[in-house]
Amino acid sequence: MTKRSAPDERRTLWIVLLLNAAIAAGFFVTGLLGDSSALIANGVDNLSDTAVYALSLVALTHGKTWKTRAATASGVMLLIFAGGILLDVARRYFQGSEPIGPTMMVMSAIAGVVNYICLRLLQRLKAPDVNLRAATTFSFNDFISNGGIIVAGLLVMWLGSNWPDLVVGLATALIAIKGGIEILRDARAETKTDKDDPDDR
Repeated sequence: MTKRSAPDERRTLWIVLLLNAAIAAGFFVTGLLGDSSALIANGVDNLSDTAVYALSLVALTHGKTWKTRAATASGVMLLIFAGGILLDVARRYFQGSEPIGPTMMVMSAIAGVVNYICLRLLQRLKAPDVNLRAATTFSFNDFISNGGIIVAGLLVMWLGSNWPDLVVGLATALIAIKGGIEILRDARAETKTDKDDPDDR
């Protein structure tokens, strides 16, 4: 990483961290008001993203080994988040729920714009390290999930059923599992590189 790129990366991470914190709060509020598993799932997702971006900010001032460990923590956190969402979907499946389609669509549309901005900001960074690549994975997953919620909101309104909301909640968890595995693989590859260059720690 060059001296010039470090401030750019730090500024970008601060921006996406604050945006994700705001979107997480919005998802939680609308998810509770709209009785939506998909919205709450994305709220937890964005909250975990915020924690990951904070780890990435700290990692910018440390060597490769510390950065790799931070990325590993990010991957594990994403897998834990996915497990929590699977449990919530199962609970709503057995206990029932009444999601509000318009609430799902409006909140997801707003979040989609914000997540697209975050994704573009991260993609502009040159030679991103393992933590920045993890951050990009998070933002891409969020953007895809937002589109799914919009479709689910339409189906909820059309069918008068909660199953589209549950399907998107389940899909969000599966996307998170895929992203977590990819981040852990990336971190493992970086670990092998660190062993070849033990002085860069």
